[in-house]
Amino acid sequence: MRRLLLTVLVLAALLLAGCTADPAPPRPTEDAARFATSRATAVVDAPGAPDRAVAASRALFASSPGVVLAPATDGAAQRRAAAEAERLHVPMLLVPGGAGTGSSAAPRPSASSSDPAAAVLREVRRLGATWAAGFGARLPGIAARRAGAVPPLPASTGSMLAIATRASADTAALASARAAGARVVPASSSDLNADAKVVAALADAEDARAVLVGSAFGARDDLAWSVTAARSGWTYADGTQRAWGGSSLHIALYGTPGDPVLGALGQQGGPATISRVRALAAQYAPLTRRTVSPMLEVIATVASGGPTGNGDYSGEIDPERLEPFVDASLAAHVPVILDLQPGRSDFLTQAKEYASLLEKPGVGLALDPEWRLGPKQKPLVQIGRVSAAEVNRTSAWLADLVEAKGLPPKPFVLHEFRLTMLQDRQRIVVDRPQLDTLIHVDGQGSQPDKQATWRAVRAGAPKVGWGWKNFLRTDHPVLTPAQTIQQVHPTPDLITYQ
Repeated sequence: MRRLLLTVLVLAALLLAGCTADPAPPRPTEDAARFATSRATAVVDAPGAPDRAVAASRALFASSPGVVLAPATDGAAQRRAAAEAERLHVPMLLVPGGAGTGSSAAPRPSASSSDPAAAVLREVRRLGATWAAGFGARLPGIAARRAGAVPPLPASTGSMLAIATRASADTAALASARAAGARVVPASSSDLNADAKVVAALADAEDARAVLVGSAFGARDDLAWSVTAARSGWTYADGTQRAWGGSSLHIALYGTPGDPVLGALGQQGGPATISRVRALAAQYAPLTRRTVSPMLEVIATVASGGPTGNGDYSGEIDPERLEPFVDASLAAHVPVILDLQPGRSDFLTQAKEYASLLEKPGVGLALDPEWRLGPKQKPLVQIGRVSAAEVNRTSAWLADLVEAKGLPPKPFVLHEFRLTMLQDRQRIVVDRPQLDTLIHVDGQGSQPDKQATWRAVRAGAPKVGWGWKNFLRTDHPVLTPAQTIQQVHPTPDLITYQ
């Protein structure tokens, strides 16, 4: 009997233990936000800050249990709300209405798809958010949470860069970006390739998703290429990927390797050419605040006084012969421009022959219309000319090559010392973002004549970079580096020696 009673007591204890041990773990008070998984570049470029905030939320968050709200017109409230959104790792949205109006800050959204408040409410519903921490703003039907009362939600483990043209105008969009784990990089303009800090950030974080924030990006249709180009990591000495119009001054030797008659570039061997152009650039460095760097302009097709093998009065150097020289120059961080003197051929036909070299970062293209001749003309007898249409066909082909290969922008140089050389100059397309167009003024002789040519060519010209040439044999006198900087105004972007 005693054994039976003991058994009953043991069973009862076990049953009681089974009912009270291992209680169910407490349910989390909040669900985590889910961050967008797309790797594609996102562009947040709506005209208004409230719409950009909504667009940033859509680009960065797949869902979120809550949001942070602030009035669209209250900068102080937005700054406080931004800190809370970043703490919580949830999106921040802007609600139309005045500052400091409490629960009445948000009017009831209308059905209009263009109503900013309606857009905010649609985004809240897309996110699946059930609460909002408001800083002077609220939305109907969304539970209000006191700021600071919600514990932080899990952060994103992804990698993102948010590049912003006007950070002060996009407090909400950038707060959402930081909340999603992005590093914010200020940009000086919508031209990413012209900003050394942006190029460096994209190159250093090659696998990071890029989110571009700012209304200025709305005018650009080349942003995917621009990001890819920046990520290549190739830059000029100033850290940008733009040759002209910025903080660089390029000093170049002109000619053909191994041919001393055609210019200073060919008066010595390859390594000595690199040393010579570097020494020349060093003479300019103390004379300007710009970053001075060397460059080479190589005549790849040489105009001929007599018929050539294909009858075009132009000797085309085999690209494979030029490639070792080009590669050595690029390895020494000296960019190269290939110069075309097509004779009776045309620029586009010849440019395509050098596609293998033009596919290399750091190799640009120059068109020399002096040597673009008609069917019955000969070099050194007539001065050639080129139509705007032919220039545009050539630049379009080169721009397409740059974009297709994800290359950094390329220098595109047009030589001119007579206004007849570039026909219909105002019709020449100079704003292709994949190219940096420059007009190179090639006047020679006395300095008064050269200055007159400089002024005449520049008058009424499109907005481009500018180049000046010092002829070592035919200028009277040849300007020293100090004289070139002092006497040539504005300071050229490219100064070439022939």
